[in-house]
Amino acid sequence: KVGWYNAVLQPGFHLPYPEDTLAFVILSTPSMFDKALKPFVKKERLKIIRDPVDQCVSHHLSRVKEKFPDQKVDVMFDYEILPSRKPKFLAQTAAHVAGAAYYYQRKDVKLDPWGKKKIYGVCIHPKYGGWFAIRGLLLFPDIQVPFLEQPAPVDCVSTEEKRILLLEQFNFHWQDGRYRDIIEVKERYSEEQKAYFATPPADRFQLLGLT
Repeated sequence: KVGWYNAVLQPGFHLPYPEDTLAFVILSTPSMFDKALKPFVKKERLKIIRDPVDQCVSHHLSRVKEKFPDQKVDVMFDYEILPSRKPKFLAQTAAHVAGAAYYYQRKDVKLDPWGKKKIYGVCIHPKYGGWFAIRGLLLFPDIQVPFLEQPAPVDCVSTEEKRILLLEQFNFHWQDGRYRDIIEVKERYSEEQKAYFATPPADRFQLLGLT
């Protein structure tokens, strides 16, 4: 529910919907690369592709909208920003309140070792660890769900030591991706997918055979 999200944020970040409005957080799993992105690029190769992943996600979410012709469906993407330069929605907070993934933050560590350093939080999924992404929100403004019960996200990094290690690896060594394996995962990115996301955006077209 939108109210779960708004309840944990400052008013400046609130979503402008009644609190009982139904919303879905959209995640992409490791298999998205082979099952969605590569077929999308192959099919669209004669058209202009600026950002393959964003356009692929947009394509699939617009197809979801088509499945609800009688409903108003608003879509927000993780990369969209408001004129104020603030993101349209805070993806990790949305995933946490929806019970999709646990958003580990500095406040989840009792004995904080970082002093005045800026420490960013990170979501960990109980099945995919850090090998997933939050891609968007689907909102149904005309559907109110007052009796929907809020599921708690799975606290899969439950020890103080592990949480410190996770936040250290994410903030100071994120390039090597070790934080993604903070827990035992069921599936991770393929070598091809890792190479794709490790490549600067301008050079990714070559990897997908678009140049």
